[in-house]
Amino acid sequence: MLRTTSLILLALLSACGGSATESPTPGSAPPTSGTVNATPNITFNPSPVSILAGGSVTFAFGSVGHNVYFDGTTGAPANIPGVNANTSVARTFPTAGTYVYTCHIHPGMTGRIVVSPVGG
Repeated sequence: MLRTTSLILLALLSACGGSATESPTPGSAPPTSGTVNATPNITFNPSPVSILAGGSVTFAFGSVGHNVYFDGTTGAPANIPGVNANTSVARTFPTAGTYVYTCHIHPGMTGRIVVSPVGG
C-alpha cells in the first residue's frame, strides 16, 4: 500500500522566529507529517524538506505575499504563481528526486524538497 506523506511548509513572514517541530533522524525514513515556521529573514524553513514519493508539501503563506517556482526538474509539480497571502497551497511529489524552488517576489528566497523512493 502506498503510504501518503505530507509536510506543511509555512511561508509566514512575521516578527516571530521559527522552528522545526519535526525532522528526520539520520538513517530513518522521512517524516509523514510536521509543522514548520518561516524565519523573519525571508526564508523557507525547513530546507530541505524530506518526504516520501507520493507525498505532498503544503505551502502556507502568511500576510506577506509569496510564490513558488520549481527549477524545471523532471517530475516537479506545477508552480504556484502570483502573489499568495493568507492561503495554503499543496503540491504532490510522485517522483523521487531533489526539487529546488524559489520565490520570484523575494530574490534569494529558495528552498529544496528531497523526495525519497517508497521502500528505498
